[in-house]
Amino acid sequence: MHIRQMQFRLGNYLLRPSWQGLLILMICLPLFIKLGLWQYHKAQLGTEIQSSYNRSLKQDALSLPRNFNNLDAWKYKKVKIKGHYETEYQILLDNQVENNVAGFHVITPLKLDGSNDYVLVNRGWVAGSATHTDLPRISTPNQALEVTGLVWLPSSKIFTLESEPQKSTWNVIWQHMDMERYQKIVPIHILPLVIKLDAKSNAGGFVRNWQLPTSKITTNIGYAYQWFGFALASVLIFLFTSIKKANNTKI
Repeated sequence: MHIRQMQFRLGNYLLRPSWQGLLILMICLPLFIKLGLWQYHKAQLGTEIQSSYNRSLKQDALSLPRNFNNLDAWKYKKVKIKGHYETEYQILLDNQVENNVAGFHVITPLKLDGSNDYVLVNRGWVAGSATHTDLPRISTPNQALEVTGLVWLPSSKIFTLESEPQKSTWNVIWQHMDMERYQKIVPIHILPLVIKLDAKSNAGGFVRNWQLPTSKITTNIGYAYQWFGFALASVLIFLFTSIKKANNTKI
């Protein structure tokens, strides 16, 4: 059965799209626009986080509550807590680079004063040794301290091949900060957040050049423009392949 091709006169030109071309345009155009909006939304979210982070740096530190109705609301807030470090379940986050030198982030539980709760404190970066299995020597203050820093909520979207460390053979080196896994295997009550020790704090810290995970705002904007460009290109290609000179042809 022969299906007549659509055609429309535009002055001295004919718009004669093929069904295949129209179908491809109907699929590609909304897809490219959706992907562009997704990247643009990520950039906007990153900008909001960056603004919240910058405001937190200028504000006074808040007291950390023991119960959280909305944990996300505390992300990147500057807080202060008092307590003392307990290193039995201290971990080293692997694959952390500072000035092109590989090393670790030192994450130590801090027992809160007047409570049985603990908070993990990221005390900063230390260099690794030439032999990766040789652990760096970590000095830790014994006295009670006031810790000031920014709240960090580790991502729950983690894929890892690591086996769960057993209490009898505690693995000090971790590839990721898996909070759910950590809470599950330690016999102490850990609040579901990490405090990144303030760069000016004297509470047993190391190198602390903290970087926000939103440093890819420019990249997200670039991807958004790229997808919008693909959407525009798909329309232009469709028109280029569909418009022909009429040559006085009757419709």
